[in-house]
Amino acid sequence: MWEVISDTLADLIKLLPFLFLTYLAMEYLEHRAGEKAEALMRKAGPLGPVIGGTLGIVPQCGFSAAASNLYAGRVITLGTLLAVYLSTSDEMLPVLISEHAPFGTVVWILLAKAGIGMAAGLLIDLLMRKKKGHSRIKHGSHIHEICEHEHCRCEKGIFRSALSHTIHIALFILLITFLLNLLLFLAGEDALANVILNRPVAGPLLAGLVGLIPNCAGSVIITQLYLEGIIGVGSALAGLLTGSGVGLLVLFRVNHDKKEDLRILGLLYSIGILVGIIIELVAAGA
Repeated sequence: MWEVISDTLADLIKLLPFLFLTYLAMEYLEHRAGEKAEALMRKAGPLGPVIGGTLGIVPQCGFSAAASNLYAGRVITLGTLLAVYLSTSDEMLPVLISEHAPFGTVVWILLAKAGIGMAAGLLIDLLMRKKKGHSRIKHGSHIHEICEHEHCRCEKGIFRSALSHTIHIALFILLITFLLNLLLFLAGEDALANVILNRPVAGPLLAGLVGLIPNCAGSVIITQLYLEGIIGVGSALAGLLTGSGVGLLVLFRVNHDKKEDLRILGLLYSIGILVGIIIELVAAGA
């Protein structure tokens, strides 16, 4: 039980700086820069998925949490959000390095995740532009709406407001992460790993579900199974693409359109398993 508690607190401590800095930036945009800053970000929008895909490969899930908050405030586009989610490496990179994986393998996986994230994000933004016929940033929901919903004290300064946001989200993440870690402790990670063993056809489908677990367990299990040769590269990539750390968890907390949240989850899962299945078929044909 102590291991469950310590793992939960460790995950949260690593995330707190990202949460606070993100909310601080959002408060600055809302209360200092205002519409001019948002307009500037919209103009830089086409490069959003490229930047998001690049930042996502940094071995922390903090960027996915930050992206969720920025999307809920309609500062970044849906394509940028998905680019971050798909490229997020979470605990994958530390595991690869600690297990002395070949340098070429590490680079290939990182480039594949970043490239797929960028491509998917750019395509999504392009389709959204054609569908809506206007700005890629969805109007009608802005940063201040998050502030109003969380009942923060914005008039007392952006630092206090950002701290209020951070505490609210941190407590929510703490509870959910503890419950997930407790479940994994009671059921055993081996039981979760066995779900995707000896199932070559359904491998990407099942690995994609494991990747959706909103903490580091999913990425660790998928990476270990791949390094041990138990699952193929297609299944591994499917699980690693859908693994966005606590990004989805934060999204469901701060973005109050639950139907939209579910569509984003479905889109993330669909992209991950589609890529995984294609790679599995190509590998089998070779």
